[in-house]
Amino acid sequence: MPVHLQREIERLKKKILSLGAFVEDNVRKAVKSIEERDSKLASQIIESDLEIDHAEVEVEEECLKILALHQPVAIDLRFVIAVIKINSDLERIGDLAVNIAEQAFFLAAHEKVDIPFDFAGMSEKAQRMLTMSLDALVRMDSALARTVCALDDEVDAMHRDMYGQVQDGIRRRPEQLESLTHLISVSRCLERIADHATNIAEDVIYMLEGEIVRHKAEDWKPRASHQEDTAS
Repeated sequence: MPVHLQREIERLKKKILSLGAFVEDNVRKAVKSIEERDSKLASQIIESDLEIDHAEVEVEEECLKILALHQPVAIDLRFVIAVIKINSDLERIGDLAVNIAEQAFFLAAHEKVDIPFDFAGMSEKAQRMLTMSLDALVRMDSALARTVCALDDEVDAMHRDMYGQVQDGIRRRPEQLESLTHLISVSRCLERIADHATNIAEDVIYMLEGEIVRHKAEDWKPRASHQEDTAS
């Protein structure tokens, strides 16, 4: 690899990992804002989203510059392509953290309700998937990336179970309907975060092995999209 290209690749890697760490921290804070009914923390997450948006644009511009000036091939080309996709997924995870923070704002201003589903377990799994997908990128570890993909079904199952549990909560406490509806949105956001973490893991596999794996699962589902996230 030419020295200049190697330098640009390393710089790009640092940028995408820095963005990943920022987004990961915002997700952690968003979960905490729900658990502690902390509207101030929720405000911090919402205000910091613009910084994530700017970082995403910088990474994309860096990728396009490398493609135009260096015309990378083989694994270097796959790395740049993977970073473009991962960059987009990280920005969308940042948006989902904002969505969770917005729900925390509402919940903090209303009577406290018991969360009728395993929020702690679901949030822990989604956050762990995100951490593992970024670790797979750092370590260049396709086996770890495949583990992330396997975990997605567990979060999906928890999200499906949530609906019945919330419905039961509404039957028992109909006056809490609005708050429980906001908790449905929180669960949906966590499920989407897990989907985007899976996307990142799939892109790591593509980068390292040149294999597109997202269409190969028997229970194939589309790549997590921005439209689905904003519909939450």
